[in-house]
Amino acid sequence: MSDLTQIIKAYDVRGVVPDQWDAEVARAIGAAFARAVVIPEWAHIPADGEPAEPADRPGIVIGQDMRESGDALVEAFADGVVSAGVDVVRIGLCSTDGLYHAAGVLERPGAMFTASHNPAQYNGIKMCRAGARPVGLASGLAEVRRLAQEYLDSGFPAPSPTPGAVGHREMLAEYAAYLRALVDIRGIRPLKVVVDAGNGMAGLTAPAVLGDAAGLDPLPLDVVPLYWELDGSFPNHEANPLEPKNLEDLRAAVVEHDADLGLAFDGDADRCFVVDEHGDPVSPSAVTALVGLREVEREKAEGRTPTVIHNLITSRAVPDFLGAAGARVVRTRVGHSFIKAEMADNDAVFGGEHSAHYYFRDFFFADTGMLAALHVLAALGEQPHALSDLAEMYEPYVSSGEINSTVDDVVAARERVVDAYVTNPGGGEVEVDELDGLTVSHWDSHPQWWFNLRASNTEPLLRLNVEAADEDIMIKVRDDVLSLVRATTDEN
Repeated sequence: MSDLTQIIKAYDVRGVVPDQWDAEVARAIGAAFARAVVIPEWAHIPADGEPAEPADRPGIVIGQDMRESGDALVEAFADGVVSAGVDVVRIGLCSTDGLYHAAGVLERPGAMFTASHNPAQYNGIKMCRAGARPVGLASGLAEVRRLAQEYLDSGFPAPSPTPGAVGHREMLAEYAAYLRALVDIRGIRPLKVVVDAGNGMAGLTAPAVLGDAAGLDPLPLDVVPLYWELDGSFPNHEANPLEPKNLEDLRAAVVEHDADLGLAFDGDADRCFVVDEHGDPVSPSAVTALVGLREVEREKAEGRTPTVIHNLITSRAVPDFLGAAGARVVRTRVGHSFIKAEMADNDAVFGGEHSAHYYFRDFFFADTGMLAALHVLAALGEQPHALSDLAEMYEPYVSSGEINSTVDDVVAARERVVDAYVTNPGGGEVEVDELDGLTVSHWDSHPQWWFNLRASNTEPLLRLNVEAADEDIMIKVRDDVLSLVRATTDEN
């Protein structure tokens, strides 16, 4: 008997197939999603209190990545959905932002079958409401989990007397045209770019958006493909560019081909990582500042006061630059459901995370790595300087990156840090907040530094991020906090 609390977490479904979930579990989740999210949203109650008479039947859109387990899981999930009387539109292979695009333009809830950057034996589901609005535990996923568990434990409900129908629609060309309409790079100087798809879905989307595979006009780009073959076994490297080892091939290829930049995407291509002409990584915080300034200036040119969202792990440079440019900057917790909610609540034009998720109001407040890539290409190609020169402007501080520590007692490890830095601080006054984990800041006086220590939701891990005005201070704070965290444990 499956315990769905092991695979349905805060934001999505994720687990090993078939050990943790299989087609029967997918069918239960599909039936639960239809009844808990899709039908109630379709049969909404207007503000005047009179029930709406829907114009057509409820329906959802389903996409999938290239993982071998995807077909069987999608078939079963769709069967659960149609058994509840809900129609299905299958758009086939796509990136996660391709699914968001479909959910946005078709105004239907969506389900994307992907395990993102996880290894080949994993699969998962990212679900959204119509318009690509997020579904998390606090916005419907808890009820989906409860109902699906009930169906698995006690049996499925009787099928609808009018079951849904399954249709198919190709949307890659529409997706590519939609993105190109948001950022027009036809007039930039010619650029050579290496694109590492990691055998993931960017192997489908990059030639459509950056090339002419979807029938669009050629762009002034010389694109060098790296691992574009769709292969869910990931034969070349894991599709997780957040790990430096997975960027090594891209960095070498950029230098080998004398390219202007390199782009790397994760397995479902919703995240984009950038390396400069030397093969050196450009931090996601620098990309957030670069793209954010472009969106801020566009918003101001249209007579609006721009709002930009960033999570609390991004560099202090992000609010520095964007605030100085006239943006209202909102700091939020880590996690795409939090960012998306803040984006919508604040009508924000842009949002960025340290993990290379980038969110756009013009893209249904959702994240899209490919649109961020177009912005980087535009920013580089609209002026004569190298990307390393641009990136240097937006990386004035030194960061540690995220460091994970496996601990025997998360609470005790955290308390050691609190005691040293908050209860009995030896280095002057600090600011403390607990928006997401523990953030301690000594930024308003010298030496300038801050750190955030967050516990994992699923593992006995503490995640540390440190930033300082110079490298020596960053290293000192990093090593001191890690020594406290790991006082009775080894590095993960």
